[in-house]
Order: sequence, then structure tokens, then C-alpha cells
Amino acid sequence: MEFSSKLLENAVSEMSQLPGVGKRTALRLVLHLLRQPEHQTVQLAEALSKVRAEINFCKSCHNISDKEICEICENPHRNEELICVVEDIRDVMAIENTSSFRGLYHVLGGKISPMDGIGPQDLNITSLVEKVKLGKVKELIFAMSPTMEGDTTNFYIFKQIQDYNIKTSTIARGVAAGNELEYTDEITLGRSIVDRIPFEASLKL
Repeated sequence: MEFSSKLLENAVSEMSQLPGVGKRTALRLVLHLLRQPEHQTVQLAEALSKVRAEINFCKSCHNISDKEICEICENPHRNEELICVVEDIRDVMAIENTSSFRGLYHVLGGKISPMDGIGPQDLNITSLVEKVKLGKVKELIFAMSPTMEGDTTNFYIFKQIQDYNIKTSTIARGVAAGNELEYTDEITLGRSIVDRIPFEASLKL
């Protein structure tokens, strides 16, 4: 792809690093921004710069937050004895949109995937086990995507906490095997949370 401007080429190159954005799409986006009033492009750049510089991760659940503790963890009406274990922030948003869950979350920041070089030490698993050890948590809901990596992560965590007096469950398999949680429709996902099954039972499926 030939460019008449080095500035344009650099902008397209940076934009094309976004997931799912190729060179042609990046060029279309950059040209679109150039056609907009300057203040709109400046506002976009400032918003991205600010979110990168000022965003926090909740010290309790590792969710993205504007403060040290996120609004969900701070909410006194949430059930602190019930924790939903998810892969990332997108899954929190997906489950929250169902309005079917009133507990807290724990964001792992990924899933165990030896093929990608991601092991248990790369995830927020130790802090989850520490929560269980404190004895305040009564149930963990494994809400990982129903993929091989998700199931491996669930089983690893289950082995770490099985000696503690805690109930473990997993979302019902109304979510099709191999699907990512964030792409599941809200009704199916909501029912999967409500109709969760004991994790031990899922090992026999």
C-alpha cells in the first residue's frame, strides 16, 4: 500500500495494530477522522490517552475501575459470599447485562493455555485462593467460556480449593461448547447463571 504522506502511513500503521483491523480498514478509519472536525479527533485522542494513563484495576476483584475498589465490590447490596470467576472485563459486562447475578466477581485476566505460554502463575488465581482461605466465600461460580482452555482453568482452580469448605458450581451448558462468553445472548447467559450446576457434576459430562 503506497502512501502520499508519511504522517498518514504512521497513523494507519498504528491503527492496524488493533484486533480485527487490517490495513485497509485502518486507512478508512484514519481518513474518516481526517474528515471530521478537528476537535472530535482531539477529544478521541485525549480520551484514549486518559484511559491509558488513569485506569485502575480493582484491588479486590481485578476488574477495570476508576478507583482502587470498583463500584461492584463497593456495593453493599451485593452478596459477598458468592463470587463469579470470569476470564476478563468483557465477561463481567456480559453477565451484568443479564441482571441475573447479585454476587461479586473475580477477573482472572485470561485462561490457562500452554499453547500460548500462559500458565496459572500468569493469572489472578493466587488472590482468588486467598479469598477462599479467609472463609467468607461460600460459593464460587466458574463462568469461563466453555472451551478446552476454560475447562482446564476451572479444573486447576477447583484442585487448589477443594480442601476448603466451599461450594463450587459452573454455568449451565446452555452456552454452546466452544463459544466465547461475551458473544452469548443475554437470555441464554442469564439462564446459565441461574441454572448453574455443581462443578463436580460437570466433570462427568
